[in-house]
Amino acid sequence: MGRRSYVKAAAVCAVGILTASGCGGGGQEGGSGDRLSVVTGVYPLQWLASQVGGDHVDVENLAGPGTDPHELELAPRQIGSVGNADVAFYIGGLQPAVDDAVSSQGGDNALDVADLVELRTLEENAGSSGHDHSEGEGGHDHGHEESGGSADESGHEEGHDGGHEESGGEGGHDHGEFDPHMWLDTERFTAAAEGLADRLSEIDPDHASDYAANAESVTGTLGDIDTEYSEGLAECDSRDIVVSHSAFGYLAHRYDLHQISPTGVDSHAEPTPARLAEVAETVREHDIGTVFTEPLSDSSAAETIASETGAKTAVLDPVEGVAEKSPGDDYPSIMRANLTTLTEALGCS
Repeated sequence: MGRRSYVKAAAVCAVGILTASGCGGGGQEGGSGDRLSVVTGVYPLQWLASQVGGDHVDVENLAGPGTDPHELELAPRQIGSVGNADVAFYIGGLQPAVDDAVSSQGGDNALDVADLVELRTLEENAGSSGHDHSEGEGGHDHGHEESGGSADESGHEEGHDGGHEESGGEGGHDHGEFDPHMWLDTERFTAAAEGLADRLSEIDPDHASDYAANAESVTGTLGDIDTEYSEGLAECDSRDIVVSHSAFGYLAHRYDLHQISPTGVDSHAEPTPARLAEVAETVREHDIGTVFTEPLSDSSAAETIASETGAKTAVLDPVEGVAEKSPGDDYPSIMRANLTTLTEALGCS
C-alpha cells in the first residue's frame, strides 16, 4: 500500500467508518506498507526510480517487459495505480495513455520529467548540433549540421511543422513539440534523478539522506557512461547513424552524431516509398556500412534499406524497454553495449 493510500485509509478510520480490525492492517510496520509507491510509464524511469528510491520505494512500470512503450494501453487497474501512487513519474507526450491516466486520476502526485529537465524540441533534435561535420571528420561534408532527426541530405527538414507530423510516415502518434527520449542524454537523466530524489524527500523526509546518497550514486554511474561515450566516439571514420526511428536525437546531439531515419519519433509510423529511397541513396552516397535495427520496434524499414544497399545490420537499442533481444539486462549494460556497437560500426579509434 502506498503512502497516499495509507493516508486515505487512516482518514477513514479516524471518522469511524471502518471497523477496528479493518483499520489495524494498514498501519503495521514492515513490508511494502513502509515504502513509497512510484508508478512509471517507461523502463528508463523505472530503472531510475528503483536506483534513487532504493529500499524505500516500490516501483511499478506500466509497460511490461518486451512492450513497446509507444503502443501502451492501460487496464483499469493500472489507471487506478496512477491515482493511488505516491509519485506518478512520467514523460508527458511520450505515452498518451499515461498522460490521460495522470490527467484523470493523478494530481499532486504527478511528476513530469519535463518539469525537471529542459527537453529539446523535435525540431532542435533534427537541426544543428553546433558541430561541423567537415571533410576531416568522418570523411565527408554533409552540407548541413543536422544531428538528431530525419532531415534529408539536401538539408531540408521533413515532418516538423510545429504540430509534429511524423517524418516520412503516414499517420502515427502526436508526441507534441518535445522529443521525449531524454534518457539517452546522461546529463539530462542525471537532472531527472536529482529531481526525483527531491520529490521523494519531500514526501518521506525521514529517508531524505538515503535518497540524496542514491541520487549521487546514480550520478556517478551516468557520469562514467558519459565519459566512456565521449572518449569512445571522439575519433570515428563516420558519424552517420541510420536508425529505425528517430529515438536517438539526444544521443546524436551530445556526441556529435548525425541521425538519419526513414520515420520520425513514432516507432510505428510507416515510411513512404520516397523516403525509403532517399535514405537508401544516402547510405550509398556516403558509403554507410551499417544500418541499425531495434529489439522492440518493427525494424522492417531499416532491414529493407540494408538489403537494398548491401549494408550490414546491427542492434542499436533506444532503451525503451528490456526485451529478449536487448543487448543488456538493464540501463547501464544496454548503454555500454550500444557504445560498443557504435564504435565498431562507425570505425572509431
